[in-house]
Amino acid sequence: MKILQVIHGYPMRYNAGSEVYTQSLCQALAERHEVHVFTREENPFAPDYMLREESDPIDARVTLHVINLARNRSRYRDDNVDQRFAALLDSIRPEVVHIGHLNHLSTSLVTQAAKREIPVVYTLHDYWLMCPRGQFIQIHPQNADNIWALCDGQEDRKCSRRCYLRDCSGNPDHAQQEEYNWTRWVERRMNHTRQISAQIDRFIAPSQTLYARFRDEFNLPEYKLTYLDYGFPLERFKKRQRIAGEPFTFGYIGTHTVPKGIHHLIEAFGKVEGRPLLRIWGRARGQETQALQNLAHQLPGNAFDRIQWQSEYRNQEIVADVFNHVDVIVVPSIWMENSPLVIHEALQARLPVITANMGGMAEYVHHEVNGLLFEPRQPASLAEQMQRLVNHPEWAAKLGRRGYLQSESGDVVAMSTHVQAVETVYQEVLQRRNSARIQ
Repeated sequence: MKILQVIHGYPMRYNAGSEVYTQSLCQALAERHEVHVFTREENPFAPDYMLREESDPIDARVTLHVINLARNRSRYRDDNVDQRFAALLDSIRPEVVHIGHLNHLSTSLVTQAAKREIPVVYTLHDYWLMCPRGQFIQIHPQNADNIWALCDGQEDRKCSRRCYLRDCSGNPDHAQQEEYNWTRWVERRMNHTRQISAQIDRFIAPSQTLYARFRDEFNLPEYKLTYLDYGFPLERFKKRQRIAGEPFTFGYIGTHTVPKGIHHLIEAFGKVEGRPLLRIWGRARGQETQALQNLAHQLPGNAFDRIQWQSEYRNQEIVADVFNHVDVIVVPSIWMENSPLVIHEALQARLPVITANMGGMAEYVHHEVNGLLFEPRQPASLAEQMQRLVNHPEWAAKLGRRGYLQSESGDVVAMSTHVQAVETVYQEVLQRRNSARIQ
């Protein structure tokens, strides 16, 4: 088959979960198929919409078609992007288009595929289709003291007030009109994403949490939804060997952003007694990273001296560069995450995970079985669970040995198995589309 993947970024240029998964999937599909990827870069020194071709930096069988989009990040659709994509569809003529994310690209890419009667599969990595910001986190909540409050559901006027009125004049005389304008903008955006979703043949949800929310809150019909957890190249996680002689060590892998809850982890670490280490891996983000380091400086005692800031690592070297240097992974996200890759990766390496008791995080980590759960957004609760493992390191190792709960072996889903399930989805949507043509 010819398969065209669509993703808003590709490693190592962009290295978050959806991008990392897409790369692994593309490399696995390339064993039997011709694989192309439509993705973006942000080069301010080049014209927008310039499209160039390159190869996956690790696997030359995967061809990347990279469009430059340095100046249109706030849009949800873009006719110029659609035109480049349409030309690519006509050139490649793929049998299936598989979308990982449309943010920073254009929602109406789906329409271009539908016009050509090409089946579209969409993997749901977050809530972006049903929440304009993707995470159900409010930028300006009603209670100003509850910064980055969780949202209880999408509603046009609420979206305007709590997330979009930050982009306004600030003139009180214009406030009512500006709220009205943003409410109408959100309404149009949501109507559009519902129309686009109707054109998608199948949605893949990597967690039951995400499956249920899109079914119940976004009204996706169940015949269009498939639950399918992520797959992983298991050979990457073999031969973990904890470096001997080090103190008990917590590890964090991820971006230095508020939704990831890293600030709560740093605060919690300051409450843990003893002399454990905290190692933080992730790409530095200017003032955000500086603010986190300033927070760490304010911790009591010598806690700051026991926090080590590590550079970004290559996904293929995660065991040597990360897992050999920690005793537990902490995932302190403040939003209802879907199915974090880092949880699966840690479990496969037989590391216990401490994470928030909500969403897909609690779906894959069960309290005192393969890790520990804490009350979401509560640093004191997180510190309590961290302290338990510092006090009982042998228990931490025992929790880690259980691994992935959805299999008896403790192994996460192998990418070789996962890709067969994805291929089955492709065949199903192709068969359904072909049957519709005959009728």
